[in-house]
Amino acid sequence: MLNRRQVLLGGLGLAGTTALTACGKNIANPMPGMSSTGQGPSGSAAPITIPSATPLTPKAGQGMVTHTLTPRPVTLDLGGVTAKTWAYGDELGALPFRAKAGDLLRISVDNQLPTGTSVHWHGIRLRNAADGVPGVTQQPIGKGAKYLYEFVAPDPGTYFFHPHSGVQIDRGLYAPLVIDDPREPGRYDDEWVVVLDDWTDGVGKSPDDILADFRAQTGPVPTGMDHSVGGMDGMGHGKSPLGDAGDVAYPHYLVNGRIPAAPRTFTGKPGQKIRIRFINAGADTIFRVALGGHTMTVTHSDGFPVVPTDTRALFIAMGERYDVTVTLGSGVFPLVAKAEGKEGSAFAVVRTASGTAPSVATKVPELAGDVLIGTSLKAAEAARLPGKDPVRTVQVMLNGAMKPYSWGINGKKFGEDTPIEVSDGQRLRLRLMNMTMMAHPMHIHGHTFALPANGGLRKDTVLVKPMDMIDVDLQADNPGNWMFHCHNIYHAEIGMMTTLRYR
Repeated sequence: MLNRRQVLLGGLGLAGTTALTACGKNIANPMPGMSSTGQGPSGSAAPITIPSATPLTPKAGQGMVTHTLTPRPVTLDLGGVTAKTWAYGDELGALPFRAKAGDLLRISVDNQLPTGTSVHWHGIRLRNAADGVPGVTQQPIGKGAKYLYEFVAPDPGTYFFHPHSGVQIDRGLYAPLVIDDPREPGRYDDEWVVVLDDWTDGVGKSPDDILADFRAQTGPVPTGMDHSVGGMDGMGHGKSPLGDAGDVAYPHYLVNGRIPAAPRTFTGKPGQKIRIRFINAGADTIFRVALGGHTMTVTHSDGFPVVPTDTRALFIAMGERYDVTVTLGSGVFPLVAKAEGKEGSAFAVVRTASGTAPSVATKVPELAGDVLIGTSLKAAEAARLPGKDPVRTVQVMLNGAMKPYSWGINGKKFGEDTPIEVSDGQRLRLRLMNMTMMAHPMHIHGHTFALPANGGLRKDTVLVKPMDMIDVDLQADNPGNWMFHCHNIYHAEIGMMTTLRYR
């Protein structure tokens, strides 16, 4: 039996032809001078036709949720550290936006930013016209303009929303979105939403300057295996099972908008069962998460139920969401999200009794033990796709290196890439082959993957470890043009993106 590394090496001779032939003809970027995120160069092939956002009318008995988002410049208090940034509100730790599965959501955006923006509803299997990708599903929402998103949220789960415009996600423009299941019995006493983030805007180098520096270092995408020293100027190399886990050394890491020196406190009573909804809204950081003194039971991944799995710590990549349950002990406990391969952590306090609160320096043994990675989970019976053989397998090579700073798919940057083509009703298998020394969380819009090696585990964001290979199946049941990209925003903006296009 060949191991995964041997398969990757042996596949190099075929990958350059098989992947491109299977994908179909080369159709490049949709808008001259604009990437799917609203910035950067593009190819010259025929443009994508942007879908029409026809009005939706609620069906009989269907719930409807309305809301207004106002992205604007703000000054946020991160806990004694103030940051001038862009956000939807005056506090990052605000309550999540909620709806029920099957509701019609009607969200108005009033853009008070000095530039164009958009809103992508991350993980929602919504209609194509509401996906929020400038140049692919809509025009950018211009400065001072308003825009209406209307869509049905079909699946319960933990989601979030953010712009798909440049590197705006690396500011304060994100918020949780919880789609409740009216049929779910609950079986827990309370619920906490925990949003993790890496932070530089307004206190360190701006995201736009970071991207500009990376672009100044870019070059052709390497097509072979990357053996370079890697991210963080080599500081993270070899320290993590995920390889070089990030490229940016952030000044701060946050839990619900607060730095470790002024942490959020979650309160409960000993013996209570708590559901925690974890969301990684970071732009460049994978977190290693643990609640000191507790075992977590993972119940959902990217919104879909899994076979309940106990762990003392888990990895959460950019764009991933995990629901866990914990039974609270008596005392005061550290909730720590260590920035993988970097210096620093996000930190909060869980209190069920009197006592001195721990600090971010408190040793958390759980972080030093085995850490669960989401692709080891198994799908719950209710989350499995109906059995169906894929009509074909498309190789998707993830290429790149730090020097020069170049990232792409199948040896090409977005705008030069060959989109993945599919027909409505097909079951398509993508073979994700990571040829780099970094882990990449690959995110599909408008769909969820099923991982055949994991009993059909459903995920929209799949973390592919360095030099690893993962098969993912996609049921083509949502026609349109959809983005597929690494959720490290700097990798995506440099070129690790492509599109899934229905014939």
